[in-house]
Amino acid sequence: MVGIPVFEIPLIASPQKFSVQLNQTTYAMTVRYLDVDQGGWILDIADISDVPIVCGIPLVTGTDLLAQYGYLGFGGQLFVQSDSDPDATPTFQNLGSTSHLYWLPNS
Repeated sequence: MVGIPVFEIPLIASPQKFSVQLNQTTYAMTVRYLDVDQGGWILDIADISDVPIVCGIPLVTGTDLLAQYGYLGFGGQLFVQSDSDPDATPTFQNLGSTSHLYWLPNS
């Protein structure tokens, strides 16, 4: 992976909706928090017209969040990592400050 740029998708510790360009395609992303037992941060991805592509992706660490959606052609990996502990699940308070969402394009 040497030489492949990793980009942070800036987030804040609040439910939000924003647009982001990944591999020349602009997507609408919605991040929301489910405050229930076994809940947490959830990501929805839509096209620029807000037509859902994939919904309900839990923001968990240690895996490519888009791996099971390879057939959709995103062209990269999306992953979550925390500063002090790469495997610490993002909390409501630390998303965007010490827990981050990263995009790694395919080489």
